Amino acid sequence: DVNNKLELTSKYEKLWKSDDLGLHDNSAAVKIINPGRPVKPELVTPDKLPRRGMGTPQGRIILMHAIAHIEFNALNLAWDAVYRFRDLPREYYSDWIRVAREEARHFSMIRAWLEQHGSFYGEYAAHDGLWHMAIQTMDDSLIRMALIPRVFEARGLDVTPDMIKGLANHGAYEVAEILQQIYEDEIGHVHIGSSWFEFLCEQRKIKSDVTFQEILREYQPVFIKNKLNKPARRQAGFSDSELTMIENIT
Repeated sequence: DVNNKLELTSKYEKLWKSDDLGLHDNSAAVKIINPGRPVKPELVTPDKLPRRGMGTPQGRIILMHAIAHIEFNALNLAWDAVYRFRDLPREYYSDWIRVAREEARHFSMIRAWLEQHGSFYGEYAAHDGLWHMAIQTMDDSLIRMALIPRVFEARGLDVTPDMIKGLANHGAYEVAEILQQIYEDEIGHVHIGSSWFEFLCEQRKIKSDVTFQEILREYQPVFIKNKLNKPARRQAGFSDSELTMIENIT
């Protein structure tokens, strides 16, 4: 139940902030194949997704539906990062609980917009690539921090500014404003991933830039052939050597 997940996010964030949630749990984290989803949207392969667009009302609805699905997955991923990885500093859990709250807010904003325009979350098919990567990275917090925030979420930093401009050019200012708010928050989310990736590399006494390159070589995530948004990526914790390495991959 989507509403229940949003309500629980708000509830547990408040409990955490008031120090009414503890970190003491000796049980092992279990593998979660399905993080709890509504019956809809139907999950399909990327080639079967409906065509998005910016120039028509219908195209914008499909676009926003796709982004709503990304934000819902990001909410699940944030809570999984809290649940799965144990024995980290309290600040780690504070960071990812904050991310969960912000992803819930993003999803709620988009869902409200969809409903105002005669649609709803679940009307269109979606894909499950992001959670598949979560399953692949469940055994190692360092690999999770390297791949989910610094590859998959960082893609949004590259593509969103042009989307915002395109939407504004079509007069879709309300949609552009929603995406602007999300974009600004996502810089912070990627930065959180970068910070904890650096922390874990230091903890294991390994070089972060070399390790990042090795992880990319092993997991071979697909990079979108877009020009990198270097200012935003630098804000989000990427070094110049990492940016050069990513450019060479793409």
